[in-house]
Amino acid sequence: MTRILIVDDHMIIRRGLRQILSENPAIGDIAEAEDGPSALRSLRTTPIDVVLLDIALGERDGLDVLKTVHAEFPRLGVVMLSVYPENQFALRAIRSGAHAYLNKGCSPDILYAAIAKVASGGLYVTPAVAELLAHDVRGDAGSEKPPHEALSNREFQVLQLLAQGCSVTRIAQQLTLSANTISTYRTRIFDKLGLRNPADLFAYAARHGLTN
Repeated sequence: MTRILIVDDHMIIRRGLRQILSENPAIGDIAEAEDGPSALRSLRTTPIDVVLLDIALGERDGLDVLKTVHAEFPRLGVVMLSVYPENQFALRAIRSGAHAYLNKGCSPDILYAAIAKVASGGLYVTPAVAELLAHDVRGDAGSEKPPHEALSNREFQVLQLLAQGCSVTRIAQQLTLSANTISTYRTRIFDKLGLRNPADLFAYAARHGLTN
């Protein structure tokens, strides 16, 4: 039976996933963690086959946690869960060591299939992610990658929230960071992307499909 660790900072989400997983006879023990440090503590002390990892974990985002988990447990299967569309984070997640990227709105059957595939050492790829991987491998005939590909994972996350119209204060609250820290990220993003004002940011995000 597959042993699962659910990593999400929202208790309601963890309990919902636990309920869904408990209905599958192939799923064994289910552990929970609310953040990266507690997830790593669990992995170091409890046998786990597959981690279900939220991409947004506040103070330390899921992609950073993923990199740490992959470095310390390179053979461990990780399914990244997100509310964001595949074109925004899927490739970053897979490059960082994830074995699957699923939207939280997926059906239980898709979740079960991904867990089974990942538990056996495979990579579970949805049609949307497969298309992104094909474009990435092909390199789109050698075309130059857009500037946002050079952003760090946290910078990209802040960019995505700014593009949704979130204020610096709201982003700080959502990511459990200070407003000064978010302002610093915002400045870096504008510099790296060559943006002058919010209108430029919204136009850039729309042009590259970075808005929900």
